[in-house]
Amino acid sequence: MKVESLNVETLRWRNNQLELIDQRRLPLEFEYVACEDAAQTAAAIRDMVVRGAPAIGCAAAYGVAVEAQRHAGAPRAQFDTALQQAFKVLEASRPTAVNLFWAIARMRQRHAQTRNDSTQASAAAMLELARQIHSDDIEICRAIGRHGAALIADGARIMTHCNAGALATAGHGTALGVIRSARDAGKRISVIANETRPYLQGARLTAWEMVQEEIPVTLVTDNIAGHLMQQGRVDVIVVGADRIAANGDTANKIGTYTVAVLAERHRIPFYVAAPLSTIDVAIADGRAIPIEERDPSEVTGFRGLRWAPDGVSVFNPAFDVTPATLITGLITEKGVITRPDAGKIRMLFEN
Repeated sequence: MKVESLNVETLRWRNNQLELIDQRRLPLEFEYVACEDAAQTAAAIRDMVVRGAPAIGCAAAYGVAVEAQRHAGAPRAQFDTALQQAFKVLEASRPTAVNLFWAIARMRQRHAQTRNDSTQASAAAMLELARQIHSDDIEICRAIGRHGAALIADGARIMTHCNAGALATAGHGTALGVIRSARDAGKRISVIANETRPYLQGARLTAWEMVQEEIPVTLVTDNIAGHLMQQGRVDVIVVGADRIAANGDTANKIGTYTVAVLAERHRIPFYVAAPLSTIDVAIADGRAIPIEERDPSEVTGFRGLRWAPDGVSVFNPAFDVTPATLITGLITEKGVITRPDAGKIRMLFEN
C-alpha cells in the first residue's frame, strides 16, 4: 500500500491530543490512533501501536503533555496528582527503551520548574517541551544520517535488522536515516531487510518504508542472513538501538546479536545508529540492561492465525545485547565513534 506523501508523521499533535500511526496495521492499512490521556498513550506504547526507542520517548513526552492539558485550570494539588500518575503509568509501559525514561525525566523536570506557575501555564510549558523533544529528534536523526552516510560506499548492499526508520523515530530514522541520507547523497545503494521475527518489523515496516522511498529492498528471513554474508552479498550492516550501556554494549531487537556475530566472522562492518538519548551512562555494561519478555502469542501465531500446538512453552524476549567488541562503530548526532568503549562514550557527553 502506497501513501500519498513520503513525509509520513509517525506521531503528531492535533486537536489537543496525540495521534500515532497504528504500526500494528501496517503495511496493509494506514491509520492514526488518538490518545486522549496518559493511560491511552501508555497502552499504545505497550501494545506497539508506536515502537522504536526515539518514537517511544516522543510519545511518552506527549503522553504527559496531554494529561497536563486535561487538568489545566484544575487546583494545583489535583494537577500535580494527575501528573505524578501520568509519569508512573508511562514509566511502566515498556522497560528496555531508555529514551522513554529520558523523556519522562525531562518532563518531570519541567513540571518541577513550573510548580509556582498557574496550572494553565504549567500545562503550556509541558506541551512546549514535548514539541521540542519531537522537533529535536527529527534534526538529530538527520545529523545521524549525515554522519553515517559518509561510511556507506557507492553501490553498497546494506543489511538491517528490525525497523530503525522514520516509523521508529519522529522522522527520518536512525539506521534507515543513514540509508536515506546515503541515497540523498547520490549513492546507489540497496537494502537487505531481515524480516525480524516474531513481530516482523523488518517485513512489515522496514520493507514498507523502503518501498515508499523507492529504495531497492530485498526482504529475507532471519535465518538467511549468514548465508548472504557467506556468499559475499552483504557489504555493511546498520542497525538501531533501544539502550546502549556506558561501555557501548547495545540492546536492540532480538536477533541483532546473531547478526553481529556473523558479521564479525565474515569481516563485515557492523554499525549501530542511535541518538545520545539512547545511551544510558548509569548502566556500566549490557548485563544490567532490562530485557522485556513479551506475550507468547507473538511466537505461536500472528493476527489470529495459530501455528504452534496448545500447551507449548514459549520464550519471547524482545531484545538481545550485542557486546561493544562486536560493534565497528556507533553513529550519533555528534559523529561516529569507532570501536566504542566507556572512555569514548564518556567523551561524547563532555564535549
